[in-house]
Amino acid sequence: MSQLYVVGTGPGDAHLVAPKALSAIKASSDLVAYGLYLDLLGGVCDNKTHHDLPLGEEIGRARLALDLAASGKTTALISSGDIGIYAMATLVFELLDQQLQGKENHPEWLDVEIEVIPGISAMQAGASRVGAMLGHDFCTVSLSDLLTPWETIEKRIHSAGCGDFVISFYNPVSKKRDWQLNSARDILLQYRPAETPVLLGRQLTREDESVRIIQLDQLDAKDVDMFTMVSVGNSESKHIVNGSKEWVYTPRGYSKKL
Repeated sequence: MSQLYVVGTGPGDAHLVAPKALSAIKASSDLVAYGLYLDLLGGVCDNKTHHDLPLGEEIGRARLALDLAASGKTTALISSGDIGIYAMATLVFELLDQQLQGKENHPEWLDVEIEVIPGISAMQAGASRVGAMLGHDFCTVSLSDLLTPWETIEKRIHSAGCGDFVISFYNPVSKKRDWQLNSARDILLQYRPAETPVLLGRQLTREDESVRIIQLDQLDAKDVDMFTMVSVGNSESKHIVNGSKEWVYTPRGYSKKL
């Protein structure tokens, strides 16, 4: 049977990789990923055939994984975080959709058994580091306008602001994109207080992790890079300090019962 596992391996800490994800990797002969993700997994990737495609080759990775699985090799397509959130799973199904529409010439892909295995996302890892930031309604927005027009992204930020969602920004900045995050900050300042807590979580759960809590009006793209998770509280999110410990939580309304 042709088998493709589409695997999310979490934010980086080996202890946060789901047992089912490890089982899928162990069962696979071929691993397709950006090389860093395999390095983070360590020994579980030993004695496997590695197919390391660089950043920017996402379509190539998805095609290769489908081809390998269709050829009879049990294959794992691996991404950090949750592979279904801004990651590789969507490309696999988009390619299958293209095949079903007759826009691809790979009928063998349709015989591949596909299992998607979720992982802990960066927003969850970040929220756990500061307490319970995602305790009430929240949303995510990618600030990358490589595939989505800025006008669409801007509309979604306004909607999140109007709805008072906690919002986590993926792809907040890159070397070629350094203005979108400040624009997003300015939009959200129209809807919530300047002192709204913001999480800056860099390399979450990895050895060089850095976590900071700042105010919304202090958010600046110069303090953020492509390895940083940015989460902005809603109008009710609280930043509390207990000695040297700092926490952020977003109440659900239990104060009415306390």
